Parts: sequence; C-alpha cells; structure tokens
Amino acid sequence: ETMLGSQSQISAFVSNAQGKILHTSSSKSLNLCLRRPLMNEPHRVLGPVRAAASPASETPAECSTVVLVSGGGRSLENLLSLRRNGNLELINIVGVVASKKTAGALDIAANHGVPSSVSRRKDFDSDDHHSDDVTKCIDAFGNVDLIVLAGWMHFYRIPPKFAGRVVNIHPALIPAFSGKGYYGSRVHTAAIEFGVKISGCTVHFADNVYDHGPIVLQRAVPVLEGDSADELAARVFEEEKVALPEALRLIAGKRVKVVGNRTEIVPEKK
Repeated sequence: ETMLGSQSQISAFVSNAQGKILHTSSSKSLNLCLRRPLMNEPHRVLGPVRAAASPASETPAECSTVVLVSGGGRSLENLLSLRRNGNLELINIVGVVASKKTAGALDIAANHGVPSSVSRRKDFDSDDHHSDDVTKCIDAFGNVDLIVLAGWMHFYRIPPKFAGRVVNIHPALIPAFSGKGYYGSRVHTAAIEFGVKISGCTVHFADNVYDHGPIVLQRAVPVLEGDSADELAARVFEEEKVALPEALRLIAGKRVKVVGNRTEIVPEKK
C-alpha cells in the first residue's frame, strides 16, 4: 500500500509510480480534520451495495449510473465507449446531468441514446438549492445505484440517500492540489509551480467536503521539465481514462471495502 502525504513525499515516488494503480489512503497522513476510524468500526462496502452483507456473499449486478458533467464530456464518452464495446458491463449509464446547456457532454449522451437534463448553478441562490435540483434530476432517471462526478465543476451536497454512492475523479494525487478552487488547469499549474516530480489522478468516494472521502485508486504520471499545464493535463487524462472505469468495475463488482477513511480491495472471486 502506498501512503502519499505531502507534495514533497509524493515526489519520492517518481521512479516507480508512472502508470501504476495506487490503492491508497493518502488523506490519512495530513491534518485535514478527517473523521478518525472508530475502534472496532465494522467494514463497510460502499457503492451500489445497500445492505450490510459481506461482499463475498453478494453477486455483482448491473449498476444504474448517472454521470454529472460540466464540459465537453471526454470522460463520459470514454465510459460509454467502453460500455458499448463490452468492457464496462456492470455500469449502465441511464442518465446525464449537465450544468450548462452548451456542454458538449449533452451531444455525446444524445449520440449514445442516453437521456439528459440540465441544472445550472446560476439559476439558484445557493449551492444547497442547486444541489436539491440536481438530486431531482437524478431521481427522474429512476432507481439510481451510482453517481459519477466526471468533470463536474460545482459543489454537489450529497443527500443521505446517496451517501457512499457518489464517485469523483480529481486530476491530482489527493491530498495534493485538491480542495476548493482546485479544478481544471489550476490543478496542473499548481503542480508545476510547486515543483513536484509526479502528479496523477484520484478516484474516490465523494462526501460533502471538496475532494474528500475514501480513495479507491490513484494513477501517477511524471511531471517533465518544461511541461505546460496543458501538456501535464493531457498526460494525466490518459491515466484518468484507465482509472475511472477500473474504479467503477471494482465498485460495481462489490470489491471495495471501506474502513474509516481507508479502502481495501477485495480479491476477485475465482
């Protein structure tokens, strides 16, 4: 298991981390006001599992999934293409919610026959009211098992009924370069300016704190001398295309076990 604490600690992994999946609990080593695991706290299986049964006793089933997007929808298109090609069998994307009418992701959804809706932050006076509307949009797609934030640029306050079933992908190795204000090119600019030697992406269960919650996996890339933010972003996105579907496969396969703020990957049944 790899523990990533500060930006300086992250740099130490450059020699062996590129392109590897890192199953981590990186947030644990920083003073970020995390909830500490309780003594003898039972293992929890997060994701589309609604009962407290052991993952070994459950048979993976197709997960009805809604994707929240704000931009062009590259991650959405990647997921839909993998699904169409039979490489993401347990993830059934039943709806897309976009935060603006001009989002390219809406065209991608239409091209794949996926229904969509729009909920604009500027139409509401608070994040809470916007979040309530987003939840209504999600509910309109029916019985939803999993929600994926794939380039969603707004704060979504997760209602209790969706706790443990919202997944986010962030273009850095959380806890580095994460939190409020770290999105898009700002993340990569900050990584370059700080001088880290590696960056990457993180897939984690979201909670009601920016870029926080149990980490499912991370993938790392080198930060090269002379990199621009766009060049680093492109390199990171290539790993996002691998990390997000792999994390969703693990979750849908009921192989992600959560203890406190840590995750453990349950071995695949043979």
